[in-house]
Amino acid sequence: MTPLLSLVVALLLLWLALWTVVARDAFVAVAGFVVYGLLLSLVWVRLAGIDVALTEAAIGGGLTGALLLGAVGRLRSTEAAAATERSGAGTRAYAALLSLGVTMVLALCVLVLPEPAPTLAPLAADNLPATGVGNPITGVLLAFRALDTLLEAIVLVIALLAVWSLAPDRFWGGRPGPRYAADPDGVLTYLARVLPPIGIVVGLYLFWAGADHPGGKFQGATILAAMWLLVQMAGLGDAPRSDGRWLRAGIVIGPLAFVAVGLLGAWQAGAFLGHADGWAKPLIVVIELALLPTLVLVLALLLNGAPARNSGNLPARDGGR
Repeated sequence: MTPLLSLVVALLLLWLALWTVVARDAFVAVAGFVVYGLLLSLVWVRLAGIDVALTEAAIGGGLTGALLLGAVGRLRSTEAAAATERSGAGTRAYAALLSLGVTMVLALCVLVLPEPAPTLAPLAADNLPATGVGNPITGVLLAFRALDTLLEAIVLVIALLAVWSLAPDRFWGGRPGPRYAADPDGVLTYLARVLPPIGIVVGLYLFWAGADHPGGKFQGATILAAMWLLVQMAGLGDAPRSDGRWLRAGIVIGPLAFVAVGLLGAWQAGAFLGHADGWAKPLIVVIELALLPTLVLVLALLLNGAPARNSGNLPARDGGR
């Protein structure tokens, strides 16, 4: 990417950020946010952060954008009333000053960084061979900072429980979201039949290649969850009941296996999530295999939303719209 192209991308990012904030229409704001996330992925590619770029595209622009679009759909009935409201001049001035202040603090933090900037990258690179993996991102996430990754997995499960807790009592344990239906001869149904086999292969490849190359469980799980949702939106499958034992087992197996590996480390190496010599790679593989189904289920079910029906025979929503 040439300096001129980098400058254009930076200016476009700033314009998209401003447009997303000032947009009065929620759908337009979310669309701007999604484009912003995808463009930000290019920036990470420019900075040689391929893993971060994949995560930003899958989680930042993709999953978060889909969640926000779902929220927009649910709030459509209230948007007209909210659009008529106008904040006062004082509120606007306070918001502008607060935004400017945060921006200046962030800029100041970057400008006063010492040269060279403090980093643990050389130390992590020197100790990466002991983990048995070739991708430094995977090594950091699952060996050097495994506790952070464990807490992230637990937070995702808690987020899903929070979404489910919004369900009315009569639907608790039922199926989340609407039952979609689409034209069996339409484009959506065609894509739902063609893309999942390809998506499954790509998702599993990213998952497995993440040990030594850009990719990993989050990126692979996002693609697998997207394929599952595509099948649901085309009416070729339905969301599972939230009280299914196998479903709940799949949701918790990742964090439970992670904690079990941590306790094994406490017994073997004297530290939670520690490991004896030569055990790092096998334990990382165990954690990754256990987290994959958890992430696929949690990401897809977060998009499905709270349980909203006890039967799959209720009126369906046209997924082709």
